[in-house]
Amino acid sequence: RMGCWILHEGLTIILVLLWLGVNLYLFIDTFCWYEEEESFYYTRAILGSALAWARASALCLNFNCMLILLPISRNLISFIRGTSLCCRGPWRRQLDKNLKFHKLVAYGIAVNATIHIVAHVFNLERYHASQAEEAEGLLAALSKLGNAPNETYLNPIRTFHTNTITELLRTTAGITGLVISLALILIMTSSTEFIRRVSYELFWYTHHVFIIFFISLALHGAGRIVRGQTPESLSLHNVTFCRDHHAEWQAAAPCPVPQFSGKEPSAWKWVLGPVVLYACERIIRFWRFQQEVVITKVVSHPSGVLELHMKKRGFQMAPGQYILVQCPSISPLEWHPFTLTSAPQEDFFSVHIRAAGDWTRALLEAFGAEGQTPKELWSLPRLAVDGPFGAALTDVFHYPVSVCVAAGIGVTPFAALLKSIWYKCCDSQTRMKLSKVYFYWICREARAFEWFANLLLSLETRMSEQGKTHFLSYRIFLTGWDENQAIHIALHWDENTDVITGLKQKTFYGRPHWDDEFKRMAYSHPGSSIGVFFCGPKPLSRTLQRMCRLYSSADPRGVHFYYNEESF
Repeated sequence: RMGCWILHEGLTIILVLLWLGVNLYLFIDTFCWYEEEESFYYTRAILGSALAWARASALCLNFNCMLILLPISRNLISFIRGTSLCCRGPWRRQLDKNLKFHKLVAYGIAVNATIHIVAHVFNLERYHASQAEEAEGLLAALSKLGNAPNETYLNPIRTFHTNTITELLRTTAGITGLVISLALILIMTSSTEFIRRVSYELFWYTHHVFIIFFISLALHGAGRIVRGQTPESLSLHNVTFCRDHHAEWQAAAPCPVPQFSGKEPSAWKWVLGPVVLYACERIIRFWRFQQEVVITKVVSHPSGVLELHMKKRGFQMAPGQYILVQCPSISPLEWHPFTLTSAPQEDFFSVHIRAAGDWTRALLEAFGAEGQTPKELWSLPRLAVDGPFGAALTDVFHYPVSVCVAAGIGVTPFAALLKSIWYKCCDSQTRMKLSKVYFYWICREARAFEWFANLLLSLETRMSEQGKTHFLSYRIFLTGWDENQAIHIALHWDENTDVITGLKQKTFYGRPHWDDEFKRMAYSHPGSSIGVFFCGPKPLSRTLQRMCRLYSSADPRGVHFYYNEESF
């Protein structure tokens, strides 16, 4: 099955290898340059290879810091996704992996930052040791430079009787380096899956320390601690000859005292473009924040789900897209992503929000959900909306066969899709590439089916009227029930409609047997490209990815399952 995996993930593998290759090239090229460059010969005499390690990792750090903001520039990604001529098939699926690439680059930053810090720890110790009384020869001569008039120093540690940490924290490079390190640790540790689930607010606020990170990065090189010989000095001071005659360095001699200067800071050149691009993203968000959002309807569903209908001038969407929502009365800074559950053909846009954290619970309370007294529309708190943005689900209509799998509240992205299918079926003029949809919904609580069952019922009825009952196949799985529910289900099993959902299709109890499901689909659609779209927990995501690889044919003419996961 390795061949199938390479066939489906080939472009991803190529892009990751390209990223690794550029990192390796930059690292090796910079390392070799600092190991051989004549202007840094005297610096290497003190620091050894630690100089090259520090500078090579610094360049790779700059490269990855240049990339880190691009995958989270939502408007840029939506623009590229909309440019269908430039972004089709495998290239389009890469855009859905933007957060994975963002994390990959973050690991690259962490690795190179670690190498950079460790290398400079060695550099500091060697600078300090070269000022010791035991130091002699070229090492001692280089460390004493700067004590006399008209001399420039090479060693930033000016005396042996000092604390290197104290000396470091007196410099721009030392202070900004400490800030960069602390910011990176804070961002990385608060980005774990556990923290995001337990406290999204903590993740959101700490992630914005990146502003301090980038400011410190731009200023970090201004200290110019690592110094090399100036071009003017090199032309007068022949290193190859003079390194063995350090005792004779004089202004009038063949070996004048070498002069040194720090390398110009370059980090800001690497990150300026992406930072400006990201600043434009924030300006667009601020502009959208100012636009009025009219709330036209509020519905409180079971299981702590709030449905909001809204209108906004100039708002245009496609099925599967998502928006960012802010409620200034709850938090003036936080924006939270929610998938749109309305169809483009409707004169409003809607979201379904489940109480899953402090912010969402506060929102449900502010809108009078969860058994509270419903509030008048005019008294509801103001909402701001940014978007819509493209996501994996927008590609559902690009496959002849699509498989949609939802778990729990993960069903919300598919609401807009199914509504859009309903409208397209109503319009006899619309021709779709999509000819078959398989829909699976796995849910723990029977009450959670209520808000979505009406949509499925209307879709089921419409398909029957249009003679397209074959177009949509859906299976609903209930994974949790009590004894009373089991008795009630057993008593009404022979009825024409399902006792829980009211649909003709009966609810299944337990979890799907994915091997059987994929085997059946592969048999029914030989030679087809089948898009698999999922929104839900990670364990099920891994299972579906494995199924896609397992049941895809190694023959390019056979059936192929292409996995797409909803993430934002």
